[in-house]
Amino acid sequence: MPTRSFKQYLTITAKGLAMGAADVVPGVSGGTIAFISGIYEELIKTIDKLDFGILKKYKKEGFLSVWKTYNLSFLMSLLLGIAISVLSFARLITSLLKDQPILVWSFFFGLVLVSIFHIGKQIKKWSISTFTAMLIAVMLSYLITLAEPIGSPEDTWFLFIAGFIAIIAMILPGISGAFILLLLGAYQSVLEIITQFGDGITQLNWQLFSNAFIKLFVFGIGALLGIKMFSKILNWMFENYKDLILSILTGFMIGALNKIWPWKEVIEYRLNHHGERIPFIEKSILPNNFTGDPQVLFSIILMIIGFLIILLFERFANQKNE
Repeated sequence: MPTRSFKQYLTITAKGLAMGAADVVPGVSGGTIAFISGIYEELIKTIDKLDFGILKKYKKEGFLSVWKTYNLSFLMSLLLGIAISVLSFARLITSLLKDQPILVWSFFFGLVLVSIFHIGKQIKKWSISTFTAMLIAVMLSYLITLAEPIGSPEDTWFLFIAGFIAIIAMILPGISGAFILLLLGAYQSVLEIITQFGDGITQLNWQLFSNAFIKLFVFGIGALLGIKMFSKILNWMFENYKDLILSILTGFMIGALNKIWPWKEVIEYRLNHHGERIPFIEKSILPNNFTGDPQVLFSIILMIIGFLIILLFERFANQKNE
């Protein structure tokens, strides 16, 4: 593993900050940030190398040997940046979703919409199989957005499944983990749990901290299991069936636009851990049918801003490739 200076590890932490910010926002992929910043391959190799053999090596050769062999300086520096960024942005977005939901979802809608074109245009050769795969993914994704949730997004088992699936975003640049959480209906719940975790630390509230920690731990175990099970498979598929994978990702994002549509009518509510009524089942409606101020002009502006952000990332990615 490469030998780095303290300044270089600070740079890795800064890259982690950018990845964390991207992972909180649907439509922007932390994997894409890792790819653009030049650490994607090292990250995947480092994660893939982690296994139970680390315990045997620790017993035989000690802590320092394990730390060097498994490139933990790199991983810990990156995770530190990701953690700081996620905790900070989760609080901000949680607050904005409560106060200005239409504007926030409009921004997210713009991000995901332009991400569809960004991923789709990477397909080098369209064929019957890629087109069919995309259509199936569109229908499946759309049906998921219409389906009644099989459990509360705050349930422990549901968080495990969400972490298990959302980790795909770390393996494949281009699709966002936050987007997958959105599709599963767990996005806002995970943000709230992260916010509670931060509040538990800053307020020295043990009950708040422990409840959030347990849920985040379960989510993390699901993510670790998912990346260990699928990293090699997905990387192999991405290398050998790239067009097919990209068409499926494009289809999933198209079908999920219904989930991110800013104007909703609440069909059913649920109670969160505070006993507050929050939307559980919603349906998309036109702005003119929305009860209250639809904020159409500002929504369109934020959609355009979302467009421009992804275009900027794409420009940096092209420069990196050159």
